[in-house]
Amino acid sequence: MKVIVLENLRSLHNVGSILRTADGAGWNKVYLTGYTGCPPDRRIEKVSLGAEEFLAWEHNPVPLDCVQTLKAQGYKCLALEQTSQSINLLEYKNQDDNVALIVGNEVEGVSPELLKECDEHLEIPMRGQKGSLNVSIAAGIALYQL
Repeated sequence: MKVIVLENLRSLHNVGSILRTADGAGWNKVYLTGYTGCPPDRRIEKVSLGAEEFLAWEHNPVPLDCVQTLKAQGYKCLALEQTSQSINLLEYKNQDDNVALIVGNEVEGVSPELLKECDEHLEIPMRGQKGSLNVSIAAGIALYQL
């Protein structure tokens, strides 16, 4: 199974976009953790176009608990974050059946406590002047690449 963990996303439009993209890419479940907004909410539904009705999702108020549970269930946890240990996402070869992709807050990224729990850190190569992408765009690239 392939699941994505959203850690403390502020924008409900980003949540809706990721739900829709995860469904389109064939992922199995979305974990909405921390203060990430949850359906039903008109702002999520405006962007998701109903994907939350077809794609399994679950809210967990404690992101660390969610990731630790996934690890205990045998998931390989991959943080989508620029760190000194990051591997180029476009060169990463996933060999695992059970993968959990962790994406973080729009400003702070994946928290240090979740980064410590992750098996790998993956980054999208940035070739322009800006050093990052919108979280829903970055998640979309990773969902399809993985």
